[in-house]
Amino acid sequence: MPNHWITLAMLATLAGLALPAAAIAADDNAEPSSQDLARAEPIGALTADFLFRDQMPTGLTVTTDGRRFVSYPRWGDHPTYTVAELVGDEERAYPSKKINTLDISAPAEHLVSVQSVVAPGDGHLWLLDTGVLPASGYDKAGPLARGAKLVSVDLATNKIDRTIVLPDNAALKSTYLNDVRIDTAKGKAGIAYITDSSFTGPGAIIVVDLASGKAWRKLSGTASTSAETGFRPIVEGRYMMLDDGRGTPQVPAIPADGIALSPDGATLYYAALSGRTLYSVPTAGLRDREISDEALEKQVSTIGEKGASDGLLMDAAGRLYATDYEHNAIHVLDPTANGHEWATLAHDPRLLWPDTLSIGPNGDIYVTANQLHRQAQYRAGHDARDKPYVLYRISADAKPIPADHGGG
Repeated sequence: MPNHWITLAMLATLAGLALPAAAIAADDNAEPSSQDLARAEPIGALTADFLFRDQMPTGLTVTTDGRRFVSYPRWGDHPTYTVAELVGDEERAYPSKKINTLDISAPAEHLVSVQSVVAPGDGHLWLLDTGVLPASGYDKAGPLARGAKLVSVDLATNKIDRTIVLPDNAALKSTYLNDVRIDTAKGKAGIAYITDSSFTGPGAIIVVDLASGKAWRKLSGTASTSAETGFRPIVEGRYMMLDDGRGTPQVPAIPADGIALSPDGATLYYAALSGRTLYSVPTAGLRDREISDEALEKQVSTIGEKGASDGLLMDAAGRLYATDYEHNAIHVLDPTANGHEWATLAHDPRLLWPDTLSIGPNGDIYVTANQLHRQAQYRAGHDARDKPYVLYRISADAKPIPADHGGG
């Protein structure tokens, strides 16, 4: 064989041997797959604790022995029950199917539309019933007569042992009862603090003496309990607007919503849903029926920005947790670690509208993610929610506030 053919053959062989290197070089310049592209890194490890395949949850509480309770207000869907206990992978109407049956002829004896559930650690579960009918829309009408109420359930017997119907001077015709915290250590039988998140009337903190059943409004219509002027939330990259597809879209202006109580019960933290600012006020002023709102407003402290939150929660160590529905996140303010700087406990694209927070007996933080912003009223009449909704838990080494220190 001529030498030049030998040379060509050898070159061909060498070229063949070099193909893998050439392929590697070509791969370096190839278009990466979508899975290989950079993306936001999640923070915190979310574990799906429960999947809601039908009704949309809002309120959540986990008891000291691990029982899980959830509320489903009737504005989210048309639920067959408005409170349930999560048992395994089942939702069971609580405390009974009968009490969950809507009966507008007896709103004080039946649950109308429960927004929040709280177990303060004293063996009771408190249900905050807005009393608002589903047909009215929670942004258009107030509660039924004798419908706005606090209901106590004995967790040992699973029976209702107390119902406190809120008087008209506390629950106005425009009132929407949103969230509640129970201080079991104040007064003869405890004190409840409730946020009024009215769409059409003034926001406020409603205070209830659980011994007498008397209730009164504080900071009604003041700056700290009102929606922030100029606030425009951006969720999933788009402005969140009230838009049913039939009129002019409007920015939602929802006042006092999230609420949290300090471990000693001396300070109440709260924030508007339509806003990013956290406020606090001494609870002694809230319990003082003689002090005017003007005088009490001078005792309000502006803590600072925390993101746009729905749920707030405080643990026994004084750490304050806040959901951030604009950024699919949960933040924590640890006064002993970083002063007034917030740290991020969890950030994950699956946290689609993190709503309510609770602490489990194992120290985990539980949170409902219910896609509230994808409801038809915010998407030009199109329901864009993608079931199931999810109850997540995140490891946090948190402890609930003991009942003898104020509970939750």
